Amino acid sequence: MSNAMYNKMWHQTQEALNSLLDKESQKLVEQEKNPVYIFQMLATFYIKYVQIFRNLENVYDQIVHPQKRLLIRKILDGTMGRILELKNDMVELELSEFHYFDDILQDLKLAPQQLDIPIPKYFLKEKIEVIRERKKILAQILADSGLDATSMKLAIKSMPFEEAIKLIQVAERARQGRLRALFMKQIYLQEYRAKQARLLGEKVADAGAAALRIQKVWRGFCQSKRTEREREEEMIFLGMNPPPLFDQVSAAIMQAEKVNLLRSAVQLRHEEGYREALVTIKNHLQQTEGPDIKESLRDQIRQWFIECRNLTGSFPEYPNVEDGGSAMIFSNKTPEQVIEDILASQEEEEKNKKKGKKAQKEEKKKVVKEKPKVKEEEEEWKMSRSAFLPSMKEGSDVYKDTWMNKDESQNFPQDYDEELIKKEKRKEVEAEIRVQVDELMRQELKNLKLAVNKEIELPVRAGKKGKKKNKGKKGKRGKRGKKDKDLTADRTIESLFKELVEEGLLIQARKVNLSDYIGEYSYLGTTLRHVSIEPMPSLLDVRQLITLYGILPLGSAAVHEKAPLVKSLLLAGPSGVGKKMLVHTICTETGANLFNLSAANIAGKYPGKNGLQMMLHMVFKVARQLQPSVVWIEDTEKTFYKKVPNNEKMNDPKRLKKQLPKILKLLKPDDRILIVGTTQRPFDAELQSFCRAYQKIILVPRPDYASRYVLWKQIIQRNGGVLTKALNISCLAKVTDGFTQGNIVRVVKGVLTDRRIRQQIQKPLTPAEFIPLIAGMNPVYKEEEECFKNWYAKTPLGRKRVLALTVGGREKETEKGKKKGKKERKKNV
Repeated sequence: MSNAMYNKMWHQTQEALNSLLDKESQKLVEQEKNPVYIFQMLATFYIKYVQIFRNLENVYDQIVHPQKRLLIRKILDGTMGRILELKNDMVELELSEFHYFDDILQDLKLAPQQLDIPIPKYFLKEKIEVIRERKKILAQILADSGLDATSMKLAIKSMPFEEAIKLIQVAERARQGRLRALFMKQIYLQEYRAKQARLLGEKVADAGAAALRIQKVWRGFCQSKRTEREREEEMIFLGMNPPPLFDQVSAAIMQAEKVNLLRSAVQLRHEEGYREALVTIKNHLQQTEGPDIKESLRDQIRQWFIECRNLTGSFPEYPNVEDGGSAMIFSNKTPEQVIEDILASQEEEEKNKKKGKKAQKEEKKKVVKEKPKVKEEEEEWKMSRSAFLPSMKEGSDVYKDTWMNKDESQNFPQDYDEELIKKEKRKEVEAEIRVQVDELMRQELKNLKLAVNKEIELPVRAGKKGKKKNKGKKGKRGKRGKKDKDLTADRTIESLFKELVEEGLLIQARKVNLSDYIGEYSYLGTTLRHVSIEPMPSLLDVRQLITLYGILPLGSAAVHEKAPLVKSLLLAGPSGVGKKMLVHTICTETGANLFNLSAANIAGKYPGKNGLQMMLHMVFKVARQLQPSVVWIEDTEKTFYKKVPNNEKMNDPKRLKKQLPKILKLLKPDDRILIVGTTQRPFDAELQSFCRAYQKIILVPRPDYASRYVLWKQIIQRNGGVLTKALNISCLAKVTDGFTQGNIVRVVKGVLTDRRIRQQIQKPLTPAEFIPLIAGMNPVYKEEEECFKNWYAKTPLGRKRVLALTVGGREKETEKGKKKGKKERKKNV
């Protein structure tokens, strides 16, 4: 696609966003009581924002104009944050982390795949060099300390000389035996043919009959091949089978990838040129327009002095630097407008003085009377205030004013616009010159007061004010010093980083993309909920939550600061469902550091209370400095054991139990740190402290039929297998009900050895080859799955959901929610 096509896509997306913002602003005013209608409205907004987000991400990645990219980035981050806000609203309304939009997608004529949230490519693009450098340092430290995982894997076990000779002899004798058997088989076949020829030699061969028989066989063979080919063509036409070159990468896709690389290079070149232009144009404006701006500002302020003197009889007080100086008075105003404001303020002051105490009391009574109305209004649901809508509206306004109808026929290479830079930098130059002018005019005002009114400013007042300010600052500093005591003030981040790596607390994340977590959508979620059956989430629902709660907030600092804050995340599910893989995925997609604070990993390290405090201080200091960071606690139920088993008492697995809530309180919106816990036995932990530590709990299920079908298909292909008619994937998916993704991967790797991959041309794969390996593995039984569901029903959100589904429970829960909401509002006030 060309630049013009991406510009067109941007304009269309922006139009869709503008109409959506208008609709949302209307809905913000409206009040609703029906929860079904509210959810439909929120879900519709959510789906439409996801579509806009997908288009904006594509446009931002491909467009090369540097100034357009800045605006698109602002709107893209705003859209991302708004999606997270709507998700939070839906969770609070439905009391469930998982939502199903089958009916809404059908009305909007969208496929479920279009609901997939993309991960912005700029998360890694903008800091690729930093990530590479950090990986090199980590690999070097691991190699120097002998902890490198690759070198440990490559370590070959030595073998005695006699044993090696014996192994070679066994292999050679087996080879000779196979050759001897093949030779004997050939001799036997020759003898058998000769015997048959002697028996049939007495009969007279009819040449015509022989030719007829050969023709019959050949024609039958040709017809069967023709029928098979026609059937295959019909299946391809109907869309039941893929075309012959479906899996091969086409030349068009390869060319598109090359164009994308070239486009990235053009983006970098244009951005460098834009940054240089910002400096050069600003310097040019300071030299050419600076003196004129300075003179006009001085004249404007002098006129203000004179007019104020004429109107009020005294010179005005000059605004302080902290208040913005003269910019506070002359912000987009002429001297005449400033004078009008002064007169209006004087009139208001006179009116306020005339007002008596009776009027004030009456106003208080009115406020008290109006309070019950507020209570009535609070009973109706209102959409929560958004932190991202103002920035999105601001971005849309800039688009309308600047880019909507802009003629770019003369800017074919899509380089920066010089006039826009001048307009922006002119304001900066004026602000800098205004500071200098303010200093001069303050002195001039003092001289005028001294000459005309013979006024002298008393330095004592300024001193007192200064003392008060200093006292306040000292008090604040003292409090901060107690809270943020740095235990490693004398050490560099590099030395702390090295120590954490050597101790095994900072580990290297495996390179796993989110697309590698294979699964399928749940197509019956809405139908099951209509009949009051809570469906198990699908694997793609889990993947969606990982994107929303983990990847998007960690990847963007602007989103993390304003979006609903998720500090901790718990992944609970049976062994082999991909919990560990999802942790590594978050790190891969965001370029985050991975810290391992599992009970087994910290056992024996930094002993004692002071040692534990030092370890946590080092981990979170490095995590803040090198954010984004993920702190992983594997088998996190051990940290919250109800009763520690005797064989684990020596390791003290509950070391972090008291410290974890304190750490969560210290995490702020600008700290892009996510604590992720994984567990396969959550029922062994104390429920209250467990749920208090983890803000979001995601239940990772075993794969359903649709997910198993996709898993078998893709994992076989990724491991070198070829799908043929002989391999019934549907049969394998049915047979492996209850088995996890980990089981399927191990089975496929066990069957598809190098030798078996080479034999596929003569001997295609069949389902029977996979069954023996599956039979030796333990599945996840329904009883175990029910244990997880029952445990999740006891969590705070699970309890609310159960209450909401019972008769009358919804009303009780909403009343409690209102009371809590009022308390929170009072606290915020």
